[in-house]
Amino acid sequence: MAQNQATSSQPLERRSGDRVFPRVVVGGVKTACLSRQQLGRLMVGDCLAARGGRRRPKLVFATNGHAVAMAGTNRKFRRTFEIADIIHADGAPVVFASKVLTKAPIPERSATTDFLHDAAQMAQAHGLKFFLLGATEKVNADCAAMLNASYPGLEIAGRRHGYFAAGDEAAICEEINQSGADVLWVGLGVPLEYEFCERNRDRLKAGWVVTCGGCFNFATGAYRRAPAWMQRTGLEWLHRLWREPRRLFWRYAVTNPLAIFLLLTRTAAKPAA
Repeated sequence: MAQNQATSSQPLERRSGDRVFPRVVVGGVKTACLSRQQLGRLMVGDCLAARGGRRRPKLVFATNGHAVAMAGTNRKFRRTFEIADIIHADGAPVVFASKVLTKAPIPERSATTDFLHDAAQMAQAHGLKFFLLGATEKVNADCAAMLNASYPGLEIAGRRHGYFAAGDEAAICEEINQSGADVLWVGLGVPLEYEFCERNRDRLKAGWVVTCGGCFNFATGAYRRAPAWMQRTGLEWLHRLWREPRRLFWRYAVTNPLAIFLLLTRTAAKPAA
């Protein structure tokens, strides 16, 4: 049934108006003005079109305050970040800045932890396969089990923990390709996951390669998310700081003021060309 749905919906998804959307520079990062549902429909269309190796994988990265700060201060990271086909707004401050300072507001936050569930629902309906790369073996296995239980029609084509040497990457990419995965979720942390995508893009055959940070940990409950009101108001970082002060204090002490400065001074009023 899922395969029939995928076949019948392919022309619609590939020619959909979802494919036309503005991009706006927020904090110096060219960000797509997309809703979560639109992002999911793009995933379906791109992955169906890429099957059989017909297209190069699309890289889908996420921007938030941390990414804005790193892109503003680290030239190598900024160059790596800019190779993405789609950069979506993972952080509430990015969405807020677009609504206040631009004429092309981003409709909503597409937090990767939430989008994982949107994507799973759509993948289940259209017969797309996932591969999970990252986190510890336990968290990775738990995330696969959670997705299988929550979305019984979703196929997890493969999975692998995120602890490996650079010399293992060719074999890992071959494993991913052999699995037939349409969507590769890469949760190796910043900046390692972006660098992995840049190095291995031409080795991979998935339709979408999505960076997802600590998404597997949040999806399984290994990390607790902030209350909904903190997520909506852009204070999720404060909840994380409260839970992990030793690890995150200096990161937020440095990146938050810088991110605010960049959001205020490097956000363009008009859509990007």
